[in-house]
Amino acid sequence: MVRTVVTGVTGRMGRALVRLLGEAPGMQLVGATSRRPASERPLLPPDVVVGPELAAVLETTPADVVVDFTQHTASAVHARACEARGVALVCGTTGLSDAARAEVVRSAAHVPLVLSPNMSVGVNVLLGAVALLARTLGEDYDVEVLEAHHRMKRDAPSGTALRLADEVARALGRDRAAFRMAREGDIGPRPAREIGLQTLRGGDVVGEHTVFFFGDGERLELAHRATSRDIFAAGALRAARWLKGRPAGLYDMLDVLGLKETPP
Repeated sequence: MVRTVVTGVTGRMGRALVRLLGEAPGMQLVGATSRRPASERPLLPPDVVVGPELAAVLETTPADVVVDFTQHTASAVHARACEARGVALVCGTTGLSDAARAEVVRSAAHVPLVLSPNMSVGVNVLLGAVALLARTLGEDYDVEVLEAHHRMKRDAPSGTALRLADEVARALGRDRAAFRMAREGDIGPRPAREIGLQTLRGGDVVGEHTVFFFGDGERLELAHRATSRDIFAAGALRAARWLKGRPAGLYDMLDVLGLKETPP
């Protein structure tokens, strides 16, 4: 049995995780964090320990893994709490600053930790496909990444869009210096090695990502469209089950899915 703590149970992802945990074989919700009154929380089993701070929850109840999709400002704090108690962490929070990400990664020296901007199985298969296309097509194709999310999403471009662009850049021997986040005015011809990232926000879009490879006389598009947050919650729970018993280290969803031979 994988004893699981969910942070931010009143959020969109928190509610989805709680619902799926109730149906997940071999998993048990033992703790949760929330700063809201009980009347505003999803229905939780009576024996679940709930508190405003993760560190206090972990002190109260034994746990194997924490699943965190809360604000990027809290992720480093949650990672330190897991490190202090020797609890594994699945972190799917996006918008981490370089400093916050470095803090989260440091905790992986002491506990097993899956860090991924997108827990969807389909998106992680897409990452491999994008890298393969970039290597195969080479320098003769212009690459653009377009992402769309709901109006409430705070970070832009999305963590998944950045990861897709990173995979293209790695495959082509480039880095983030090649990224172009916006275009306006008289920008001149498109630089040959540029990788564009464009952002759309509106409505209740769960998440859409398309990678375009523009060539002379043809273009290829690889797209993923999420219609339910359940895909991210299901992937996170799959990662949580996979983490139990793993040695300390930094992992991502490609490790969870067996799509690469060694951890990052």
